[in-house]
Amino acid sequence: MDIWRFQERLTAMLLAWAASSIGIGVTLSRGDAFKRGVGEQFIGWGLVNAAIALFGQRGASRRRQQPGAEAPETQAAERRKLSRLLWINTALDVVYVMGGLLAVRNRGAQDLRWRGRGVGIMIQGGFLFFFDLINALALRR
Repeated sequence: MDIWRFQERLTAMLLAWAASSIGIGVTLSRGDAFKRGVGEQFIGWGLVNAAIALFGQRGASRRRQQPGAEAPETQAAERRKLSRLLWINTALDVVYVMGGLLAVRNRGAQDLRWRGRGVGIMIQGGFLFFFDLINALALRR
């Protein structure tokens, strides 16, 4: 598997998720307090994910243009770095989901907007958990 094509696909998918999140977030932010809370999270996470995808694309493009980028040892080193990053992110995604659950249970118990924020965090963290996990596993093949 060519690591450079893998990274292109990975960042393109993350950018598509980011754009979808922002679009859905803008739509939800026009609703009631709960929907506004979810929408705020979708917009925020969408912006952060877009930045991560764009910086990831830029960095991978630069590294791909370096001499020896197609060499097996370079490909293996890039694969290890990306794999490590995806596994770390998978663990962090669990923390995000738990944080969203805490927001729902604590502040969200009395405030619909906070309940929406918590649900938004759980949805975003849940998606990213599976996204990172599936791609980390794909790198093992």
